[in-house]
This record gives sequence, C-alpha cells and structure tokens, in this order.
Amino acid sequence: QVQLVESGGGLVQAGGSLRLSCAASGRTFSRYAMGWFRQAPGKEREFVATINWSGGSTYYADSVKGRFTISRDNTKATLYLQMNSLKPEDTAVYYCNADPSRDGTRPGAYWGQGTQVTVSS
Repeated sequence: QVQLVESGGGLVQAGGSLRLSCAASGRTFSRYAMGWFRQAPGKEREFVATINWSGGSTYYADSVKGRFTISRDNTKATLYLQMNSLKPEDTAVYYCNADPSRDGTRPGAYWGQGTQVTVSS
C-alpha cells in the first residue's frame, strides 16, 4: 500500500509557473516509477508525465513537453512537477500516481486525492 498526498496547486495567470509536490508514505517510494495525470472538467483523466524509480528516465505528453519537468527526491519520498509557461488549457485537477507504465497508458493502482490547478487567461 502507498499513500500519496499532493500539494502546490492554485490559481495562476497564463505564462506563470507552479510546482506541485506529492508526498508518499507506506511501501518504499524508491521502488516505484511515478507519474502525474490530470483531469479537466468534463474530460477524461489524461497522462502528463512519468519518471522511473531512480529519476534517470522521464517521459512526457506532447502537450506539456518543454514546459513541464517531472522529478523526484527518493530521500524525501517526494515527487515533483515543475510547470512553466502555463496555459488556460492546463487547468485541471492534477493527480499523483504510483507504478504507471512509462507512457502512462496503464496507470498504477495508487492515486492521490488531487490538487487543483487553475490558469487564468
């Protein structure tokens, strides 16, 4: 069992930045690949980014590539998502996920409760 708690969401103007965090507890964080997903109102949950257990390999959705950076600190059992050049279409609830497939097509079993990101135009 892995417990995940996201934080760092909020309201930001277009072009701005936010940094999301996901604190993990339970089974050893460093054993898992981790990922971020998001769900906008009226839309299905979609893949954002994944990172392997060591942090040495990352994978991004085309829509965020070059603007978002996923990272992790295994000593703190924390996952991060640095979001720059935010756009209104990035508005969504962002979820942390443990043990997804590399390309995000198969999310893992463990989810956080989500954190709201709202980007105003």
